[in-house]
Amino acid sequence: MTELLWTPAAEAAANTLLGRFWDEARRRSGLPLADYRALHHWSVADSGAFWTQLWHSTGMVGDGALTPACEPAAHPIDSRWFPNLRLNYAENLLRHASERPDAVALVAVDEAGHRNSLTWAELQQRTGRVAAALAARGVSAGDRVAGWLPNGAEAVIAALATSWLGAVWSSCSPDFGPEAVLDRFGQIEPKLLLVAEGVQYNGKWLDLTPRLDKLATGLPGTELVVLRQDTAACPFHAWQHSETALPSYQRQQFDAPLYVMYSSGTTGKPKCIVHGVGGTLLQHAKEHWLHGDLHAEDRFFYYTTCGWMMWNWLVGGLQTGATVVLYDGNPAWPDSSRLFELLEAERITHFGTSAKFIQAVEKSGLVPQERFDLSTLRVLYSTGSPLLDASFDFVYRAISPTVQLSSISGGTDIISCFALGNPLLPVYRGELQCVGLGLDVAVVDEHGQALTDGKGELVCRNAFPSMPVGFWNDQDRSAYRKAYFSRFDGIWAHGDYAALHPHAGHDGITIHGRSDAVLNPGGVRIGTAEIYRQVETLPEIRESVVIGQEWDGDVRVVLFVVLQPGAQLDDALQQQLRQRIRQGASPRHVPAVILAVPEIPRTVSGKIVELAVRDVVHGRPVGNRSALANPDALEHFANRPELT
Repeated sequence: MTELLWTPAAEAAANTLLGRFWDEARRRSGLPLADYRALHHWSVADSGAFWTQLWHSTGMVGDGALTPACEPAAHPIDSRWFPNLRLNYAENLLRHASERPDAVALVAVDEAGHRNSLTWAELQQRTGRVAAALAARGVSAGDRVAGWLPNGAEAVIAALATSWLGAVWSSCSPDFGPEAVLDRFGQIEPKLLLVAEGVQYNGKWLDLTPRLDKLATGLPGTELVVLRQDTAACPFHAWQHSETALPSYQRQQFDAPLYVMYSSGTTGKPKCIVHGVGGTLLQHAKEHWLHGDLHAEDRFFYYTTCGWMMWNWLVGGLQTGATVVLYDGNPAWPDSSRLFELLEAERITHFGTSAKFIQAVEKSGLVPQERFDLSTLRVLYSTGSPLLDASFDFVYRAISPTVQLSSISGGTDIISCFALGNPLLPVYRGELQCVGLGLDVAVVDEHGQALTDGKGELVCRNAFPSMPVGFWNDQDRSAYRKAYFSRFDGIWAHGDYAALHPHAGHDGITIHGRSDAVLNPGGVRIGTAEIYRQVETLPEIRESVVIGQEWDGDVRVVLFVVLQPGAQLDDALQQQLRQRIRQGASPRHVPAVILAVPEIPRTVSGKIVELAVRDVVHGRPVGNRSALANPDALEHFANRPELT
């Protein structure tokens, strides 16, 4: 069994939101539900009762009937949840304005140190006035409003104002170039596009106005509204502070569209994934209230941009009544202590970041608990890539010995998580604590048969509310079916390579990388994360990418490393790398070739593009370079004589 790192307090069952929900589930179901595995089984077997109880326990508002909870269909994507219910997303997130008008709802901090704080009453008033201004410009239910914006209060207000009217919100961050923005927004043709005049990043002001003509030309039917530094010249500022009466919330069907999200787009134009009002709200409620134990008095932060689904997930935390904290800028500028300064200053209880950031902090030599008061921190979230075993150790050694480390995994596809944390379960080194309630998550072999031991494909075997409503302009749903259901008929295949770990009364889970990037030397399947867990513990290595190269009728493992300043990829370091991988993983994992590169290509949302590197090494074209933040980095992998 892997090492136990954290256990919940003895009184957690009585004091957590999940504990109270669990007691209510026992009472309503008449079942003992003795452990988490039993609770999870009930939430899947009687999913209607589970999701209905969640609606009531979180105090959501809407009208119509909660029955039936689901109209099942032959195929999961045709199932309809709560078909007789009508609700509004903004209304449910802003309902705390009537209960706690003077409490702080939102804090926005940028890299330059500017801080903007809004109470619940202020957030509701400003959002409603922006909704009125949008309505005056002809925006109504079903229309698209988009934002090319930094992660500030304006983005949250604009998104909520859009949903107030029953319209559809979509966003990209300013690190997306104009081509990447047009690849996305050009497909959904927004009625209005909010754009920033510029952003502060890495200690410098980046002027975005030279790029606006390209957006205007590429979106001829879209009105552009520029958010200027000079508030007197900014219509959005005027909208927020007008004396316009607030419009009525436009309640809609449970499956009405709320957000359009995007796939990475590395193999062509990004897929436009449409998520519904009710499914997003209910799934985020489950994850924030039950799995995250996020209370109204808590302060919730996740480092993200408006181009990553974690931004939508963060905004969804408002429904709990907690204070949401935003940060815009480089999280490591001027150094890796910046976010811990924010944690201390804002007294954050739930702090989220990427696995790569935690790793970078360790390599910087910073020991956060020695420099900062982190006593408010209860939950530390990590996602974006699998969290290294060594990073688990670092968190408990250098950040907090008492924090619940909540490694989570899901995706844009479901705007949420398949596996995540749990305030009533232990944390084991290298594992996500559990699979999510209401989701029949399993690990299966190539025939779709469930595995209780060993690695396989991560799947979900039941319909669930936060499945996409559909893809944009995919009328027959053929692209939707192909994306998730072509591998196993009627079963959602997520594309992750994973393994379950049975414990007493529950199952932990490890993500070993993306299925399409799995290495296959000698017919043995190896997840790329299994190699990263070993390589990136060495202080000489900043980061790495590993691929399988077709070679002599088989596949050989090729490892590319980015070195720390001053380090050299000499014979000694190569031998150390191979020894670490052999001892920590297996001889099959040991790379045949190790090469240094100055940088690794990433998508605009920061994910390493293993498949693009593999294509370049094999001399194949890369589909859509505009989806990459640094497409020129691919040249470091092309025509390497060591690989011929």
